Amino acid sequence: TLTKDKASIVVNSIFDLMVDAMKRGERIEIRNFGNFTVRKYPAYTGRNPKTGNPVNVGPKRMPFFKVGLELKNRVDAKK
Repeated sequence: TLTKDKASIVVNSIFDLMVDAMKRGERIEIRNFGNFTVRKYPAYTGRNPKTGNPVNVGPKRMPFFKVGLELKNRVDAKK
């Protein structure tokens, strides 16, 4: 049997591997679930909401998830 502690180790290990892959710019596909990719965003000038002063925001890489068709259909299914 798989204890809660062992299951936690397995799940955390999978997430760590996914993060490492995305750091390398790799795309992760989980069939019938969705895709994880990394999107690059350029630097821009934003505004401080409290003061309204301009703030320089540096370029960044953000994870992006696109839901798979089967998951979308299963979630949207009528009861």
